[in-house]
Amino acid sequence: MAWPDLRVEIQPGGVWTDITADTFTRRQQVTITRGRADEAARTDRARCQLGLNNKDGKYSPRNPMSPYYGLIGRNTPLRVSVAGSTPRLVLDDSMSGTVDTPDAAPLDIVGDLDLRAEVEVDWNAPGFNQVLIGKWDGASAQRSYALRIYQGRIWLNWSVDGSAPITMSASVPVPTLPDRAAVRATLDVDNGSGGWTVTIYWARSIAGPWTQIGSVTGAGVTSIYSSTVPLRVGSPDASTAPPRTPFAGSGYRFEVRNGIDGTVVAAPDFTTLTPGTSTFVDAVGHTWTLQGTAEISDRLIRFAGEVSSWPSRWGVAGQDVWVPLEASGILRRLGQGAKALDSTLRRRIPTDPNLLAYWPMEEDRDATQAYSPIAGVAPMAVSGVEFASDDSLLGSAALPKVGAATALSGQVPRGPDGAWRVEYVYKLSDYPTTPAMLAEVRTTGTYSRIQLEIRPDNLRIYGVSSSGDSSSTTQLFTIGPTGNFTGNWNRLQLWATQSGGSTTFGIHWVTIGGIGLGLDTTLSGITAGHVTAVSCAPGTAIDQRDLSMGHLSVFSAQLSGVYDFADHGFTAETAGARMLRLSQEEGVPVTLVGAGGDTLGMGPQRPDTLLDLLGQAADTDGGILGEQRDRLALRYRVRTGLYSQPPALELDYRGPGLAPPLDPEDDDASVRNDITISRIGGSSARAVLEEGPLSVQSPPNGVGVYDESVSLSLANDDQAEPIAWWRLWLGTQDEIRYPSVHVDLTKAPQLADAAAAVVEGDCITIANPPPWLPPEMIDLIAQGYTETFLPHRWDITFNCTPARPWNVGHVNDPQVGRVATDGTQLAAGVDADDTTLVLAVDGTLWTTDPADCPLDVRVGGEIMTVAQITGAVQDRFDRTVTGGWGAADTGETWTLTGGATSDYSVQGA
Repeated sequence: MAWPDLRVEIQPGGVWTDITADTFTRRQQVTITRGRADEAARTDRARCQLGLNNKDGKYSPRNPMSPYYGLIGRNTPLRVSVAGSTPRLVLDDSMSGTVDTPDAAPLDIVGDLDLRAEVEVDWNAPGFNQVLIGKWDGASAQRSYALRIYQGRIWLNWSVDGSAPITMSASVPVPTLPDRAAVRATLDVDNGSGGWTVTIYWARSIAGPWTQIGSVTGAGVTSIYSSTVPLRVGSPDASTAPPRTPFAGSGYRFEVRNGIDGTVVAAPDFTTLTPGTSTFVDAVGHTWTLQGTAEISDRLIRFAGEVSSWPSRWGVAGQDVWVPLEASGILRRLGQGAKALDSTLRRRIPTDPNLLAYWPMEEDRDATQAYSPIAGVAPMAVSGVEFASDDSLLGSAALPKVGAATALSGQVPRGPDGAWRVEYVYKLSDYPTTPAMLAEVRTTGTYSRIQLEIRPDNLRIYGVSSSGDSSSTTQLFTIGPTGNFTGNWNRLQLWATQSGGSTTFGIHWVTIGGIGLGLDTTLSGITAGHVTAVSCAPGTAIDQRDLSMGHLSVFSAQLSGVYDFADHGFTAETAGARMLRLSQEEGVPVTLVGAGGDTLGMGPQRPDTLLDLLGQAADTDGGILGEQRDRLALRYRVRTGLYSQPPALELDYRGPGLAPPLDPEDDDASVRNDITISRIGGSSARAVLEEGPLSVQSPPNGVGVYDESVSLSLANDDQAEPIAWWRLWLGTQDEIRYPSVHVDLTKAPQLADAAAAVVEGDCITIANPPPWLPPEMIDLIAQGYTETFLPHRWDITFNCTPARPWNVGHVNDPQVGRVATDGTQLAAGVDADDTTLVLAVDGTLWTTDPADCPLDVRVGGEIMTVAQITGAVQDRFDRTVTGGWGAADTGETWTLTGGATSDYSVQGA
């Protein structure tokens, strides 16, 4: 097929099958839609619409004559790709592919080391221990060095002796990186100060320039073991926990250097290979072989989704029979009939492998028993309980209140003898006036009953032997009084563990979201046994006191951490961490683009659908939640990852590629000048623009009130105000909008790779706008796009919003690390042929440090670059600027002169 070499594939029976020849473009072009219309909207599901020739009934799922009979149907995978200009190594999600070269003397580096890798990966993939390149085999104790990505960090590993006891590592957090980036790790085995130093860098390509991310220093001079195993791109190691696997994604170039910036001893460059290559020789003579599922490909995946239906259509005379397909991204399936996720405690507690019994007690008000989600555990018998009466515990749905007539009893399946733990949450309004039994645990140990009694001035725990008389009761603990036991939600943890002929009993209170208190005691000649039942019957002593409780669990081990953080609904968890945790819990892959640690802290996770919970996280942080383009997965681009980006696609109004229409909109569609942000369950903050052209003042001094009120899941009330001001900033940009940018790649195929790489949140620039528009560079952010394919034609129309509000200051950054002066304006009018601009300054003076140049200035919407500042005389200086609208056209150089509260002039050179 001619350019753009479109390929459409489906996966019947698990095998990718090319069906491009049946794509029915005479009736229907191939159209792909992704992303959202603007910043105010949530991302819609990605869609791919195309037609298939079905004259032979091949694409009728219920046609027994079809070769795909029984193999296609609801949610059959479909993908669309085009040929790109740059080949690359592709390692799929099976993580079973590598590229190897045999051991050779130059690879046996024992001193300083320099590893580099240019890849496209999920930098924050939860749970995956992805190796980029390494000479490492733990099973045979042949470890040398490895560069890997794990838990949002970049790691360098090396071994002194090849075995685990002397394996060294250093890591730094992954910063906000592009999907495709290069990382580098150097090891200085002797840093001159009696230790070693690892330094981690990143760059946009392996050619640099490199930006340091961080460094780690350790004590003692080190060295690297000379192993005999191959050097591998994607080196796995099943002997570690979790296992190290080849990375999933694309590899472009890799380097191993002997010494920091030293001799290149290995340099596999996959961008120079022919697609389908299985073996090759790198620039320094090593022979590399692809293994497993590794492949060399130049295909650019434009869509990956699922076909939910296969409708047949035909013309009146039957001359055309086709199937108008619409495949969708993962958002469609996740949004179909989705139910609310359970509370965080209800979800987390059953994940403990030592759990024997569990009763959440989150029943509705009319329930007559407490259900257990654990197979083989009978419901808890209850009476005198007011279910669904207290919803104040952040990690739970509403829990019951317990009164004087309450009786709870649950039977526990048999567990192993020797260790057990009982835990539950409770809230008691105040100490009772007489002793009340809060809980009783029945066991097969020496103490057949462990009783927890709350008294007017303390809490006591008793062990009662099977005889039951007063001499058989042992007081194990007395605690109190303390205010933490009442008026708060607490967790009670009661446990026992036996060692030989002695048993240690322990009691621990944790004030949820606060501190804990614990005691333990070891008794000789006492057995622990196992738990057989748990109960609660406080009696009349609890009358006139409010007692709520729930999430009662029994474990066959002393230790369990499943209540931790889940009890308060993971309050203060960052938006990025919440997305990754939900991804793991629900088995729905989410790619986090950017540094998850830079996202905002959230409020408690309450029961809701998965998509709504993920949407809450995106709304709180202010980034973009969407879909991966090349696989069925979600993708979240963090807010800080949108700041001050270099352009992903650079267009020129006077060059090829940009196609009509380019329609500016100078309207009020995105104006918001009065913003109220409310914390869900908390306080609010308001930000109002009082002055200026887009202020709340009536015209002509402003535009009137454009208000907005948003409720967000926030960790604390203090977050609301800065978010309100940030949203006000976004909503009061006085500039032209360009809602859509049309790129005709048929007329500019040289732009195809750059245009195809643009994803939601990337920056697009348009240089040299026509004279009837403002002369400055048009700077936009792509929020989504629609692309269409016909034979010999490929168009992309991007949905865009202004990028200027996202160009924020960064300390020490050479481009956006400067602060503008105050009160600078033109003191006299100018026209096109003037060579002098007269300026007046009333405020901060201009810098006179040559090190601060070059720098850009904006004069009346025109960008000029200051190349030199010269001749400071009193409060006056000269500065040379180039690149203004006039200078760009005439090649002139301009010199600015001036002084404080007097004239500044720009003189033509």
